[in-house]
Amino acid sequence: MSATIEGAKEISFTILSMTLSLAAVFLPLVFMPGILGRQLQEFAVTIIISIIASGIVSLTLTPLMCSRMLGGHRAGGKKTLIERASGAVLSRVVSTYGRSLHFFLRHTWISLVAWVVCFGGTILLFLVVPMSLLPVGDSGFVRGMFLTQEGTSPDRIREFQKTVDKVFQEDDAVDTAITLTGLAGRISSSQGMAVGFLKPRKDRPPISTVIGRLIKKINSHPGIVAFFQANPVLQISTGATATTQGKFAYSLTGVDSAEVNRAAMDLISKLASYPGFLFVNSDLKLNTPGLRIDILRNQASTYGVTSSEILGTIRAAYSQNYSYLIKMPNDQYQVIIEASDDLRDNINDLEKLYVRSTNGSLVPLPAVATWAPTLGPQSVNHINQFPSVTIFFSLVPGAVIGDAAKFIEKTAAESLPQGVRGSLQGEAKVFKETIASLGILFIFAVFTMYIILGILYENYFHPITVLSALPVATVGGLACLLLFNQEASLYAYVGMFLLIGIVKKNGIMMIDFALQRKAEGLDSRAAVHEACVERFRPIMMTTFAALMGAVPLAVGYGQDGESRQPLGIIIVGGLVVSQLITLYVTPALFLLLEKFTSKHPVEAVGHLTPTHPEAAA
Repeated sequence: MSATIEGAKEISFTILSMTLSLAAVFLPLVFMPGILGRQLQEFAVTIIISIIASGIVSLTLTPLMCSRMLGGHRAGGKKTLIERASGAVLSRVVSTYGRSLHFFLRHTWISLVAWVVCFGGTILLFLVVPMSLLPVGDSGFVRGMFLTQEGTSPDRIREFQKTVDKVFQEDDAVDTAITLTGLAGRISSSQGMAVGFLKPRKDRPPISTVIGRLIKKINSHPGIVAFFQANPVLQISTGATATTQGKFAYSLTGVDSAEVNRAAMDLISKLASYPGFLFVNSDLKLNTPGLRIDILRNQASTYGVTSSEILGTIRAAYSQNYSYLIKMPNDQYQVIIEASDDLRDNINDLEKLYVRSTNGSLVPLPAVATWAPTLGPQSVNHINQFPSVTIFFSLVPGAVIGDAAKFIEKTAAESLPQGVRGSLQGEAKVFKETIASLGILFIFAVFTMYIILGILYENYFHPITVLSALPVATVGGLACLLLFNQEASLYAYVGMFLLIGIVKKNGIMMIDFALQRKAEGLDSRAAVHEACVERFRPIMMTTFAALMGAVPLAVGYGQDGESRQPLGIIIVGGLVVSQLITLYVTPALFLLLEKFTSKHPVEAVGHLTPTHPEAAA
């Protein structure tokens, strides 16, 4: 038990350093602003509490368990076959690593060059790797719209709806489909909505292939244009724009509605040239058929007809006006007044209407009103009380919102007139804000870790050695994302924060042990070499444990596993690359900083005391 207590005392400082610095990694996520910040706060708080609880258990309960459970693992004790086999392999690996480490400690410039290359590669990959907010994945759920010409009659819309139904029913990958039209207040009269539930993933192609096939079949019918998109499992509702007409949106606003409309049409024509757009649509509907009715007030007053009576007659004939509710013992019925269908199909049918005058006589409508067909806007939309036009767009499979947003903003800056302003809306706006805030939070996390490690080590330079492993880790994760054609989505950024915590832990284990050995009297090279060799086994154990936990995510195992792949890939790739490099780069950087501090000493605010009695003597 005394050996256990001495070992716990020796590594207690290491455990404390790892616990506090790991908590510091996720602390900035708690204060992340915006809608996405509220989504990540629960995750960050859970991780921080778990880390602190794990540190408390490691300092209290774990030493007690070791004193009870590891009694049979003394030196010279009998070992099992697995222990002997694994021990033999591990001893050879450690011996090889120790010999190769001598070379890198003698030629520290190699490690310095490798670190600079990794740091530059990290910056380059951040610019090259495509970025998105949320991965689409494969949830097996498809939704979208089908559009027809403005002014299409309800009967014609129903025919198009039957066509869309037939295409869905004949597709082998679709299990169930629902189409909707006539949703007043949600979609226009010339549009329809469609949702499809696909068969299990093993019985069909990828969802992107199915969507492309459905769009191609529906668009082959003249007079109808369809666009569908996969519905991701994780969605963030921004409340800014509806996503029924497209996944992303860009809005134009201005004082003059005519100028806004012209700018929108010009911008839509230029956006159509971008190959990453599956379609470009807008809520600008200027060719909606209408009927202008002018009341002849002088003639109406001559006949004793009021304008309200004229409007009431037209409303009763065409608007399906609810007038009364008939209640029966077992049911109730609404009384709706309207003209029969065969008497309201043509504009000339208005001539058949009669208006009752104040004296009770019937006056034909043409005697008191004239009418003519017109074309005009379907609606005049507003954002912040200014006339607006919202452009909707979705992306082809493989395209990312980061590149699309840059293209839209660049094109808008070149083409919009001075009186019109444009801005991303909905998920595209959240993506832009998130990318900016994540970069700031990443810098803040590194700064917080540096402050905490500086306080614990009572030194300005040793925290730099620990944090030097971060560029090595991120370059491996980002390179694997690029290699496997994955996007740097929200899942990938969460994985990056996890990766930073895991890799930084390895540096703490090395540097803390080296400082202890140096405090006992060893020179810097011998101390860091012994630290790396002695801590090789726990470093590899924790790395492989984290690696195996991330492998199912990296291979996309489970329902909608494709959306979680970036999280697993960035952890697996970062751990593999960083493990191969930090075992040599971190100790070499430790030596370089030790040489620098010996030539340029800084007044210390404290020092590490030796933990072994014989060293203190």
